[in-house]
Parts: sequence; structure tokens; C-alpha cells
Amino acid sequence: MSEQYLTPDWPAPSNVIALTTLRDTNFEKITLPNQPAWIKQVHGNVVVNAAQLVDATTEADAAVAFQTNIICAIRTADCLPLLICDQAGTQVAAIHAGWRGLAAGIIAKTCQQLTAPLQQCLVWLGPAIGPNAFEVGQDVLEGFAAYGWDQKHINAAFKPYGDKKWLGDLNYLARATLQQHGVLNSNIYGGEFCTVSDPLRFYSYRRSADIGRMLSLIWIK
Repeated sequence: MSEQYLTPDWPAPSNVIALTTLRDTNFEKITLPNQPAWIKQVHGNVVVNAAQLVDATTEADAAVAFQTNIICAIRTADCLPLLICDQAGTQVAAIHAGWRGLAAGIIAKTCQQLTAPLQQCLVWLGPAIGPNAFEVGQDVLEGFAAYGWDQKHINAAFKPYGDKKWLGDLNYLARATLQQHGVLNSNIYGGEFCTVSDPLRFYSYRRSADIGRMLSLIWIK
């Protein structure tokens, strides 16, 4: 880990650059080839081509890029950031996956936008609220069921925690979706950082209503 940001521990090709900022990151000191292609995140399932964005008002929760120096970018505090690249270094994606986006299929929609075989893609799960901190109510379980999620996966992802409360595992849900669409489990990395339990490095809205966000960026150089 850099003092300024996290870099995925994954075997990505050398022409793929990826990072997630920390609480103390000075973004202005990070050298970028271009301005990031920001999107207006709305906890949905819309995916955009980052090269075609005109401004940051486009509502979406994931971006893909197939050209050099086009930076896919998302902001998170407790939601799960996913960064994706193919092993040939020809395409990248960044996904903002809160529970609503996960339930609505944002990962599946992004996988459908990639042209490389998903068996040849690498995925990094960045800092997010961990399975021991993500307390949810009945509405979240019902939300997944409403989108047609398999009850087996719902039961595996949500553990009973008191009266009509559960602890949810965003990383499990992401892994299950990725594998269902052809990404090899051995090609999925990360998932060990909990935003709630690490206040020195990460913002967490759930922990303290932090207004800050970590930035997750990926591009082809």
C-alpha cells in the first residue's frame, strides 16, 4: 500500500493503472493522463462508455473504457468499488455497487458491456462496509428478492442479527454475481478492507456520516 492510495494486489497487465484514494490522499499530487470521466451515481444499474461522457451529470453507476488514457472513476464511502480489466490490457471498468445497485444488476450489466471473455478478466474489490458492520432490515432482503435473486444467495449473504435485522456481505454478493457471469473465482482479488472499522484510512457514512469519499480510478495507458 502506498502512503497516498491503495493499489490493487492483482496480476494486471503493466499498461493498466488502478488505484483507490484514502482519507488523507492529496488528489492533486496524483499524476493522471486526463481528467477522470465522472458520473452522477444514483444506485442504479446503468453503465456508460467513459469515452462518450460529455460532463459529470450523466446518471450511471459504472463506466467502461476501451481506449488509452480514458479514466473510469467512481466515488464510494461504504458502497463497494469494483475495478475490472482484461488480461490483455485492452479494456477496463469501474463499478459503484451499493446494495441497491447490486440487487438491480449493476455488475451483470457491466459484464455485458465488456467484449473480452470474462474468464480472462481480473476484478478487484475495493474498500467497502464489511460483513460484520453492514446491518440491514427486512427491506434489503425483500429488495434482492424483488429483483429475482436466488434465495440460496440471499441466505448466504445475510445472517440474522437481532429482531428482523441482518448483517449483509457485499463482497459475497459481488463474487457470486461475477462467478455467475463467467469470471473465475481465482481472478477475483481484494475484499479485505472494511471502511467502517478503519477510520484512519477510509471514509464511512455508516460510521460517522462522513461527507468525504474515496475515489477509485482505472485506465489503460
